[in-house]
Amino acid sequence: MSSGQHLHMDSTNQVRSFSIKLWPPSHSTRLLLVERMTKNLTTPSIFSRKYGLLTKEEAEEDAKQIESLAFVFANQHHEKEPDGDGSSAVQLYAKESSKLMLEVLKRGPITKEAEEVMISEKVKASGEIIFDISGGRRAFIDAEEAEELLKPLRQPGNKYYKICFSNRSFGLDAAHVVEPILSSLRDQLTEVDLSDFIAGRPEDEAIEVMNIFSSALEGCELRYLNLSNNALGEKGIRAFEALLRSQNNLEELYLMNDGISEEAARAVCELIPSTKRLRILQFHNNMTGDEGAIAISELVEQSPLLEDFRCSSTRVDSEGGVALANALGKCSRLKKLDLRDNMFGVEAGVALSKALLGFSDLTEIYLSYLNLEDEGSKTLANALIKSAPSLEVLDMAGNDITIKAVPDLAACIAAKQFLTKLNLAENELKDDGTILIAKVLEEGHGQLSEVDLSANGIRRAGARVLAQVVVQKPGFKLLNLNSNFISDEGVDELKEIFKRAPDMLGPLDENDPEGEDLDEEDEEEGAADHEDELESKLKDLKIKPEE
Repeated sequence: MSSGQHLHMDSTNQVRSFSIKLWPPSHSTRLLLVERMTKNLTTPSIFSRKYGLLTKEEAEEDAKQIESLAFVFANQHHEKEPDGDGSSAVQLYAKESSKLMLEVLKRGPITKEAEEVMISEKVKASGEIIFDISGGRRAFIDAEEAEELLKPLRQPGNKYYKICFSNRSFGLDAAHVVEPILSSLRDQLTEVDLSDFIAGRPEDEAIEVMNIFSSALEGCELRYLNLSNNALGEKGIRAFEALLRSQNNLEELYLMNDGISEEAARAVCELIPSTKRLRILQFHNNMTGDEGAIAISELVEQSPLLEDFRCSSTRVDSEGGVALANALGKCSRLKKLDLRDNMFGVEAGVALSKALLGFSDLTEIYLSYLNLEDEGSKTLANALIKSAPSLEVLDMAGNDITIKAVPDLAACIAAKQFLTKLNLAENELKDDGTILIAKVLEEGHGQLSEVDLSANGIRRAGARVLAQVVVQKPGFKLLNLNSNFISDEGVDELKEIFKRAPDMLGPLDENDPEGEDLDEEDEEEGAADHEDELESKLKDLKIKPEE
């Protein structure tokens, strides 16, 4: 980045023609900013010649920190003028990101010997508002090290409102050092990250450490609480009883990879007195099951402001899926929904489709590996046609979708002109379905960046048509057609299509040219007729107007 360059926010990522609020930015927009800053920080410039070039890993970590700080800074400004359209917050967000990025460029790369100094400088760079010791090596913390690390928190008049103790394992001796420090910060803390903070400790010690932290933090008016990656189970949840019972204003709650069973899920619902302000709730990778999902659905039903709900990889079957779907029907502000890798089946898919009709703000939906089959997929696609006008991410991989459901799915895709990522991997679309989807992507879809149709039984004809469509998109980044049945000639054809941008074509190392019975000569002879037939099918494809 040259000395004259500045970071600009693309307004198209901030506003849609049907939206009147520019703030806050969507999750995908925030990730895009991190990606852009990482690229800027790793691009040779006058600063890198003078101070050194950052590695990609270090730049990505810095970019995440910069984005977080800039977001907090802009959000604090926005909260002072809640009736505004958010444009001034967007400008501050971009300006603060540019300023902090310039500071990182002038600082240059950090040596391993300066690892602890890096933590200290991150604290200083935040204007003494965020205290984060998660950087550096994953390690056990003893009492002496805790005393040294937490010195800034002891300083009178400090303004820390967020603490992050993730990636460090606290034992009893360290917990006793932490206890009075956290107690002294009760009135100012609003964000607490205790994810992965007891790793490797015996269960009895871990439970006692959690009890100590919980008692020390009891009474904090938190908006953000992250207890992920602690293998809590019901015992762990109840160890945080004092803290959880004192929370009436939580806006974000993360309980991922925590061994949340049915009993643990019920404990969460029992202990938290109110979720009326909850915007983000994430339960990824737990063993919740149907009964646990029913308990979680009670929590969801009491969270009318929910914007981001994740309950992926939680062993939820049809009964629990229906309960969650019914509860989500009360969450009309939902922007991101992630239910991947459960066993919902058709019945839960149909129930979810009814809830989708109320989601006018939805921008990301992840419904892969839910056993939806054609019937469930068709119902959901038709529901999405009537809702979610600003949808950016559609993920329905691994649902046994065949050509029977593709016309409905294609109509849905045609209606989603802001789509950036489309994932239909591991289905049974074959050439018929692939070409049908490619045809609807031809019109508009100027923001499309990623398409994944891997493992769909696609041959040369389908691969060629899809490639020719997506390569024309101005911001396109990746087409994944791996694990299909594309002939060697077809692979050469794809490489020719992407010769000016070979990185756009994903790897084809698992493609099986022999995986289809139809030989190449028959394929070539039938390809033109095949596409003509699909063209005629497209004429009957009805895209229902948005209601």
